[in-house]
Amino acid sequence: MHLHAQGAGSPKRVLKVSLGVTLAYIVLLVVAGIRAHSLALLSEAGHNLSDFLALLLSLVAVYLQSRPASATKTYGYHRAGVLAALVNAVSLVGVSFFIFYEAFRRLQHPQQVEAALMMGVAAAGVVMNGVIAVLLYRSGGDVNIRSALLHELGDTISTAAVIAGGWAIAATGDYWIDSVLSCAIGVLILWSGLGIVRETLNILLEGTPRGVQLELVETAIRSVEGVNEVHDLHCWSIGSETRALSCHISIADIPPSMSERILHDVKERLLHEFRISHTTIQFEHVQCEAAHGCVLPVGGEEHHHQHSP
Repeated sequence: MHLHAQGAGSPKRVLKVSLGVTLAYIVLLVVAGIRAHSLALLSEAGHNLSDFLALLLSLVAVYLQSRPASATKTYGYHRAGVLAALVNAVSLVGVSFFIFYEAFRRLQHPQQVEAALMMGVAAAGVVMNGVIAVLLYRSGGDVNIRSALLHELGDTISTAAVIAGGWAIAATGDYWIDSVLSCAIGVLILWSGLGIVRETLNILLEGTPRGVQLELVETAIRSVEGVNEVHDLHCWSIGSETRALSCHISIADIPPSMSERILHDVKERLLHEFRISHTTIQFEHVQCEAAHGCVLPVGGEEHHHQHSP
């Protein structure tokens, strides 16, 4: 994925348009929520405010991720997007608990709600959030963009629920529905936020990438002709879309020209089966002893190969 693209469907352009539209809708939600006495609409305003911040952070992250690597930032700024996604997710969790608090208060003291205004504003929100979600889906798939996409998908569903709630209030006259609906929106926000928190923390803690099983990676490497043993195997994510791997591979005592074929086959298998593009592989032909990592005995020979994306 090339985040520096400036085409009509590039992340930067989509995020800028989404920011402007979301800000206008937040103002509409606040004004309509106050006039209609609807906590659900005000909850949606809070939800969309978190979306606005999410989109803003995502835009900043996209800019940072497009910056090249340097002598002090040798991997570049790939994790800027991951950090932005984590901040977005934590803000979602905070918003959800605020909604729960306000909904509890409103259940104790229900207020009359203008259902027609509530449904009209929510209908506009469904269209807006749906369009933004589609644009984000088409513009990229890293965790930063996906966190913003989850915000928008959650908004689309919750605003659709507000329409249903408004219809129920108009049909029954039960104003407590507004508070219950707000709680449901809060649960949705909390669920989506915690999911992103788990994924971003796994990346920041250099855990095994989502969807990758280390046992299968080891099996794939061992299956390459010429590989005798694999150890000191590590796999992690540099950014949400950049996977890295390092390991020691034992091979026969062969010339470097022959070991290049093994290295090529290992890298090809890792790339096509696991989308691991950045590899650091050390070849050994003597027994490796572990002492604060993996080191070779004195007098042993080794061939070190490093591949950068």
